[in-house]
Amino acid sequence: MTATPSRNGDPVTQGGGRPRQSTGDRDDSQSYSCLTGIPLTEDLSAGAAVTVVGIDAAGRPAHPGLAEALAAAELVVGAARHLAAVPVPPGCPTVTLGPLTPALDRLRSAVAAGAHAVVLASGDPGFFGIVRRLRAAGLPLRVLPAVSSVAAAFARAGLPWDGAAVVTAHGRDPRPALNACRALPAVAVLTAPGAGAAELGAGLVGWSRRLVVAEHLGTADERVTWTTPEDAASRPWADPHVLLSLASDRAAGGGTGPMRADNQPAAAPPGGWALPESGYAHRDSMITKAEVRALAVARLRPRLGRLIWDVGAGSGSVGIECALLGAAVIAVERDPQAPVRANAARHGVDVRLVTGHAPEALRGLPDPDAVFVGGGGTDVLTAVAARRPDRVVVTLAALDRVAPAVHLLRAAGYAVEGSQLAAARLADLPGGSLRLAATNPVVVLTGERR
Repeated sequence: MTATPSRNGDPVTQGGGRPRQSTGDRDDSQSYSCLTGIPLTEDLSAGAAVTVVGIDAAGRPAHPGLAEALAAAELVVGAARHLAAVPVPPGCPTVTLGPLTPALDRLRSAVAAGAHAVVLASGDPGFFGIVRRLRAAGLPLRVLPAVSSVAAAFARAGLPWDGAAVVTAHGRDPRPALNACRALPAVAVLTAPGAGAAELGAGLVGWSRRLVVAEHLGTADERVTWTTPEDAASRPWADPHVLLSLASDRAAGGGTGPMRADNQPAAAPPGGWALPESGYAHRDSMITKAEVRALAVARLRPRLGRLIWDVGAGSGSVGIECALLGAAVIAVERDPQAPVRANAARHGVDVRLVTGHAPEALRGLPDPDAVFVGGGGTDVLTAVAARRPDRVVVTLAALDRVAPAVHLLRAAGYAVEGSQLAAARLADLPGGSLRLAATNPVVVLTGERR
């Protein structure tokens, strides 16, 4: 079976929200308009000629409507394992799913001829399933869902999943799915050969996670294993399987990590961003000011599925606000007493802290999508540019460092733009008057890889 990767590679949706993914007989056009390309101007279910039936991932009996649908079927489409699992009427034509286009052609012909067709699919075919492609092809549908593999995996683990994110590593770059696991406390990943528990486990080494690997759900070979990233990376796993990535401090107690009150694990933070300095513990005012932080975070473009480095993190405010917007974050800070962990805990996000001097501390870290450089010299910027992130954001208070940084980034293949921010804040004067208190001017450079 094949699937068409999304155009931008992002794999994200929340549990109970609008799913977007690809797995096995499943396809997805990843976008924030999850119904893009799907006809919505009429009720295509009325008088439907194509019945889509889910084969239960939980191993329960088939949907009661399956027997009736098969009895009337003049064409049955499905994966080989699904066709073998149901009583297809003798003599009824079948199409074994591989590439989807031939099956769509046969289904269109059946609809045009007024023949009744049945499509067999995994679990809930409307949850990251084949319903998307069939609907986008203009086929009239009746859907008889079963339990999805994600719901079955959480059920097997005895865990709630209403606050979990669901992502896919099937048919596309698996790094966005991996970064979602790094960023959020509860993530389900629909895997693919070469992008499964072993590969994702290897990428989660260094993050505090417990993994649940659910293999062959609903079959006699079903196996559900609790493990660690290190162990998952060292052993083979059977396909198909679902991976659950859980914040280990909560997984040990049976939870799925801290959940936001609005049940939106990757949405914009309800408290906003560019928070005042009072929102963070910091020493000697060593913190990126809110006005500068607002621009820096905007330039870094954090979102779920991206990995951001915060180099010279200090209080960690820039990285923490990127994490609040869904990104996975590694904070690099030379001072072991810096309050990064305490600030991250205060804001309820998971930021991985690497203590050490850059650029040495950058070696061995996973490649970032964007980097904020808040401290260090040209040797740090050189090491960052050598990793080829899409964007590099640098803040500089010393003017004599601006030109070398610009020339360095340009020589490394980045288009560079810059702004000087010189904010003045309202301050009280005796007698009720107000004045403007200037903050130190800061130059913000943004390098975008050509």
